[in-house]
Amino acid sequence: MDAVQLYGLKKCSTCAKATNWLQEHQLAFVFTDYRDHPIAAQRLKAWAAALGGWEKLVNRASMTWRNLPDERKAPSSDQQWLALVAEFPALIRRPLAVAPGGGVSAGFSEKKYAELFL
Repeated sequence: MDAVQLYGLKKCSTCAKATNWLQEHQLAFVFTDYRDHPIAAQRLKAWAAALGGWEKLVNRASMTWRNLPDERKAPSSDQQWLALVAEFPALIRRPLAVAPGGGVSAGFSEKKYAELFL
């Protein structure tokens, strides 16, 4: 089996839970910190589409989102979403997992990971 691609932030506790779950289930994975290695715009657009829109990719409950000025909280195009995520990478819901078959998942729950990877 190919490795799961896991994207997040090194110090994110939810990312740590996801990596621990993958290790416990002996699933190969590659972790990429998207602050250190920004995600290409085309990939972000594809993930947003796979998840059902930017609202599913971006964590609008985060402190980063809440601290944005109101006028920044209503992007109306892919370009505006991409600019926002480029400026504030912590807005991407974490962790973002890409299964070897191409399935995309944002966030972590044991149930969701079991359905996606087992």
